[in-house]
Amino acid sequence: MTTGQDARGALVPPREDWPEPPRLTDAGAVLTAVVLTTFRLNARLMEVAQELAIAGDLTAAWWQVLGGVLDQPRSVAEIGRRMGMTRQGVQRVADLLAERGLAEYRPNPAHRRAKLLACTEAGYWAIRRISLVQQPFADRVGAEVGSDRLRTALATMQSLVAVLEADQPAGE
Repeated sequence: MTTGQDARGALVPPREDWPEPPRLTDAGAVLTAVVLTTFRLNARLMEVAQELAIAGDLTAAWWQVLGGVLDQPRSVAEIGRRMGMTRQGVQRVADLLAERGLAEYRPNPAHRRAKLLACTEAGYWAIRRISLVQQPFADRVGAEVGSDRLRTALATMQSLVAVLEADQPAGE
């Protein structure tokens, strides 16, 4: 007897017929805990980013996209890769930023159709206003956690990103 259908419409077998997952190694169990904690951390950081972004009359997503072009203009796809966003999500935000004069599209000498997004003076001003509240926040939280522990966490996160990106098929 089945218990229903899954999201793809396939039949769900009775629970007693489900295969047992393999036991996790210690490293696998720790990684799973890291992933779950990262979900919680991401949610809280996005809440904080939303609160801080108000100082520049931005949203967290607008701040994130502008952050991808503060040092130089980039294509929407490059911003997405750099900031961990989908190209479609970046495109929606980039269009809004351009409409509001916080960013502008420029020709891309390397690709005729993929324009470059660049920050305008109004965009830099919004980011400066956010930095006036973000920097004290970062100093306070950083002091509570400690620079050494944060450096270790950063190195671990960078290692995880490198391993996961190396696992992706080319072109993704």
